Amino acid sequence: MTEFADLWTAHRHVVRDVAYRVLGSVAEAEDVTQETYLRLLARESDPGAAPLDDPRAWLVTVASRLAIDRLRAHEHSRRAYVGPWLPEPIVTDERTLPEDRVTLDDSVRMALLVVLEQLTPAERTAFLLHDVFDLDFDRIAEVLGVSSAAARQSASRARRRIAAQGEARFAVDPTTARRLAERFAAAASDGDLDGLVAVLATDATGWFDSGGAYPGAPTEPVRGAEPVARQFLAGVGGLGLDFRVAEVNGEPGVVLRRRDRVVSVLALGFAGDRITAIHGVGNPAKLGHVR
Repeated sequence: MTEFADLWTAHRHVVRDVAYRVLGSVAEAEDVTQETYLRLLARESDPGAAPLDDPRAWLVTVASRLAIDRLRAHEHSRRAYVGPWLPEPIVTDERTLPEDRVTLDDSVRMALLVVLEQLTPAERTAFLLHDVFDLDFDRIAEVLGVSSAAARQSASRARRRIAAQGEARFAVDPTTARRLAERFAAAASDGDLDGLVAVLATDATGWFDSGGAYPGAPTEPVRGAEPVARQFLAGVGGLGLDFRVAEVNGEPGVVLRRRDRVVSVLALGFAGDRITAIHGVGNPAKLGHVR
């Protein structure tokens, strides 16, 4: 069992990383991780099972199948969702334990995850498994239940759709992004409309995922620096909220708290010296994991 424990310790993170990127849900990624663990345990307990020649690829394949099954099962409910459906945010700071961290890289940025939500389950999974997790198309075909050629075509379609959304792959200087997030948080705390408009790009867009929990919350994107700023202040004004800059999906964002309870998390998108996108998640069901 020591060998089994070492194998799982070495690869547990990649299982959770795959599941979160496919599903956009921290809670469901943990469920998939647990299911994958149980399948590995059952295999290792089978005296007739051959040794794994590539444990990482086996685990990624199993986790991907479990995740895509869940994703397909959720397609109808996500289409019926009230307002925009956004991925659950990942908030990290110096207090976050290593075992609780999802690996943060370009593929976990909120802007890219939102674009992935627009792909079919097959396109999304093929792109992630090949371009992010380095699986070959034969294995990806097994996950999707299609031919290798079809899996390759799914990944190619995904790349084209992602490339069409240039901002999804755009990275900004971390110091500049942090400074913009701090200016945004300060202006929000002061109720400073002009201060908010000053840090937003003229064509900035804001989305808010409340899941219907907040009557009056916008269910469509809000566009333009001043409309975004006004809508934001109208939503948070008079609530006694605390605005703190934190790392959200690997980039500077803002966490909104009221009496130490997280009520919303803002993932920010940047270009140059302005904030171009705000993806706000306020659905309580998506914030239970945020400390």
